[in-house]
Amino acid sequence: MLVGGAVLCIGGPALVIYVTPTEEELFKRYNPELQKRSIENRQAHQEGFDHFVGKLKEYSKSNKPIWEVAALDEARTRANLAEEQRKKAAELQKRREEIKRHAMDDSID
Repeated sequence: MLVGGAVLCIGGPALVIYVTPTEEELFKRYNPELQKRSIENRQAHQEGFDHFVGKLKEYSKSNKPIWEVAALDEARTRANLAEEQRKKAAELQKRREEIKRHAMDDSID
């Protein structure tokens, strides 16, 4: 019984490791178009991951839990985007009013 348990405890994970393909083997099984696309997108994925890790390091410097700091940062980012959109909308409205005023001035002359 002890031998059977040892076989299962040691042999099970060993079998999983043996039958699981490596990343290189999976990549070789891709068709050429997917390989090309994967190579092209690799840099973007790496940059995204690096950005993510950098943010996590930044969040970990705080005394608060990471998920709270991340939520605060996300809220701040959303507020900044909303403010930028409001500014753009106000600028667009101002331009429209200028165009209307200019059109009215031209039609009067």
